[in-house]
Amino acid sequence: MNVLVTGGTGYIGSHTTVELINRGYTPILVDNLSNSREEVIQAIEKITGKGVTFFNIDLCNRSELKKFFEVYKIEATIHFAAFKAVGESVDFPLKYYRNNIQSLVNLLDLYNEFGLDNFVFSSSCSVYGQNDEQPVSESTPLGKAESPYAFTKQIGEKILSDSIRAYKFKGCSLRYFNPAGSHESALIGEYPLQAPTNLVPVITQTAIGKRKKMQVFGSDYNTPDGTCVRDYIHVMDIASAHVDAITRMAGGKVNQDMEIFNLGTGQGNTVLEVIKTFEKVTGQKLSYEMSPRRPGDVEKVYADTGLANSLLGWKALRNLEDIVKTAWDWEKKLSEANKSIA
Repeated sequence: MNVLVTGGTGYIGSHTTVELINRGYTPILVDNLSNSREEVIQAIEKITGKGVTFFNIDLCNRSELKKFFEVYKIEATIHFAAFKAVGESVDFPLKYYRNNIQSLVNLLDLYNEFGLDNFVFSSSCSVYGQNDEQPVSESTPLGKAESPYAFTKQIGEKILSDSIRAYKFKGCSLRYFNPAGSHESALIGEYPLQAPTNLVPVITQTAIGKRKKMQVFGSDYNTPDGTCVRDYIHVMDIASAHVDAITRMAGGKVNQDMEIFNLGTGQGNTVLEVIKTFEKVTGQKLSYEMSPRRPGDVEKVYADTGLANSLLGWKALRNLEDIVKTAWDWEKKLSEANKSIA
């Protein structure tokens, strides 16, 4: 079964590609390499022992994308490709609206034109906004989007839902919480071209010496220690859920127009708790300072995962200690590779 993976050389896309191959699917990767590296493909091939098909295509270029669909028979799509930095989206909203929405519209337009089926949309817990109800479930009303990035995910879900209703194909939206960690081989991990803003890679970069000091944004939130609360989930657990979703749709088990699933552990951790866990697991002391709140950040959000557990048969298998250990192994591997090149 050919599965198109957009953003396939990115962080979650690359790990999901490994999981697809390990479970017998044939992933075909599309990425414009705007925030990822082509050498990730060789790492995936080394992990799996299988060749990987890759195309450098910008999804915002409809004619280029159409040529791809004219050549390849696609039986399912996992759509990761999007800009995802909350802070950057506040500073450059049009960049996010243009890229994240136009790429999805082009994909779904061609999905209809070619009569394709089975579409998985990469969504986010940011669609819930500032929400008093915790943990949030799929039936929790969506709050006001706190950033343009979050709004593109809310709009994306609406665009997908309307398209499924009109064009009669199967699709689902996976709202994942805070992916972190890396593959246990330490051959792939979070490796963006731009400086990461996600907590765990910022922690590992600080520990390895790439950053002199890290900032903890906000110390006065209504949380146990005043810092933001998030549900941190291992990237390989996220990857597994995407393959489960494809398997469910291909098996004809979808029971409504568009299914939505939360992907998390069901447990919230503060920023300081993650820092302390990293220090405990690795023995590395971190240099950090408390800073003012960051625009666009939500105070706290963590998942009710009951629906994914029951319908997808999926559950997060790894904990916060697994996340920080594999992330640190990946950071050390990167550092060794860079030293050998130098």
